[in-house]
Amino acid sequence: MTKRAPQASADNLLPAGDPVAPAPAPARNQWWDVWDQFKTHKGALIGLGFLIFITLFVLIGPLLWDVDPTKTDIRNKDYRPIYTALWDSSAKTGWHKPLGSDNLGRDILANMMQGGRISLAVGWTAMILAVFLGTLIGVMAGYFRRLDGLLMRFTDLVLALPLLPLLLVMMLLFRDPLRAAFGPENGIFILIVIGIGITSWMQTARIVRGDVMALKEREFVLAARSIGTPARRMITRHLLPNVLSPIMVSATLGLATAIITESALSFLGLGFPPDFATWGKILNDSVPRMVQFPERVILPGLAISLTVLSVNYIGDGLRDALDPRIRGH
Repeated sequence: MTKRAPQASADNLLPAGDPVAPAPAPARNQWWDVWDQFKTHKGALIGLGFLIFITLFVLIGPLLWDVDPTKTDIRNKDYRPIYTALWDSSAKTGWHKPLGSDNLGRDILANMMQGGRISLAVGWTAMILAVFLGTLIGVMAGYFRRLDGLLMRFTDLVLALPLLPLLLVMMLLFRDPLRAAFGPENGIFILIVIGIGITSWMQTARIVRGDVMALKEREFVLAARSIGTPARRMITRHLLPNVLSPIMVSATLGLATAIITESALSFLGLGFPPDFATWGKILNDSVPRMVQFPERVILPGLAISLTVLSVNYIGDGLRDALDPRIRGH
């Protein structure tokens, strides 16, 4: 009786000594690759950490330091920060006023928290408005050829305008009507946000337009167009996701610009009411006595400078992390 030859199996087909092929690894989310590249930029990490810190400082700080920033206390006026006692034993300091008080006795720490909350709120809201307008105009100009000339000439016109004088004129013309309609604080907030937003979208529009014009000639867009994909779906499903990287970078830089612009307007006395603190308003109030009390200028100035610097570093890190040509190197 003859023996039947053993049947060939998958294990028998592998060469002797070779290990079994491992199972394929699950697909990795590309945002993890972005984060890995972002972590290699030390300045961006430090900037992100400071932005988180300053955000928590202005949002959670008032819950821990429950002091009314508008309350005047003439008996405790002109206190110096507690650290000044290290080199000046005669300085008027106290732990109940850790950053000192102004000439009306208002607590500077509480004012810094309120001022940062308002400045960051204006910056974020104005940045979102500017990015929305810039993305909308950039996509329309880049995708629809018949709108390109009109929208880009309008963009050039707005770029040619002197922005700071334009903002000053807007503040002078619309401040009183908006304050009467929405109240002193809300009216000025709306005016500053709209003023900064409609004068800061041009760079985003130019960047988005250039990327959309390059993308609409790619094979996947031409294939989607050949099967009759409508323009609205083409923009939302194929173009916008692919221009998200420059939009995010432009958003970070727009946030820094909005904070600086709001601070400049408040410093010039055209921002919020006198009893409504922002970092720029604190700077404006501190200038007359900056020789006697330099810390009153240094503290809000440092807050503005470090916040803007951190946002710029974050934008630099995002630009490198979102660029597929740099990612992984």
